[in-house]
Amino acid sequence: MIEISQLHKRFGDKEVLRDVSLTLRPGTLHGLVGANGAGKTTLLHCLYGLHADYRGTVHETTGLPIRPNTGLLPYEPYFYPRLTGREYLEFTLQARGRPLVNFEPWNQLLELPLNQYAEEYSAGMKKKLALLALLIQPFRYLILDEPFNGLDLNTNLLLMEILRRLREQGTGILLTSHLLGSLTELCDELTVLADNTVRRRYTAAEFGQVQHDLLDGFYQEKLAHVRMLLPDK
Repeated sequence: MIEISQLHKRFGDKEVLRDVSLTLRPGTLHGLVGANGAGKTTLLHCLYGLHADYRGTVHETTGLPIRPNTGLLPYEPYFYPRLTGREYLEFTLQARGRPLVNFEPWNQLLELPLNQYAEEYSAGMKKKLALLALLIQPFRYLILDEPFNGLDLNTNLLLMEILRRLREQGTGILLTSHLLGSLTELCDELTVLADNTVRRRYTAAEFGQVQHDLLDGFYQEKLAHVRMLLPDK
């Protein structure tokens, strides 16, 4: 289990995370919700070790090192120039000291032109390639920043089924999404970030309240403005 406890993170004078605590258990899907700038991506980067200058603790409770056992999907995957999709996949395995595997079974699902340069892929294809690089490796945990962004409807549905099955196999998955319906359909629990800290946590039994609470808690003034622009008849 990964525990984040009393995490504080600043960029210069700007406080980005304040007293954030969160738990990611194996075999669960944990959703992270918040407006742009709430600190979601920064929290994921602290968890994965991309930021080290924070206060608080991030640790795996059984003593496993986090990064070797965790796959990260960044919001905007980066690919080195002049690498084909196949070469990128080979690179990700070699970087972790893992043997090469047959990519084709997974690629029959994602249908990527692996012999084409990755930098020439569309945004959706780049997201699928980054996902494929995670799926071909055995990870205890996955951290996914907006995994559905840029994917077509069919691939989104396919990814949701893949994540469910990974959960059943014991993988702990932490993901962010602006698509609230995807999170409430998939996740076992949700954590809401607001004003750089944890505003509230929801269990699956409470998901019916999430949309109302978000609108009521954060957008009362904007909702009033909507009613002014579009008054009741």
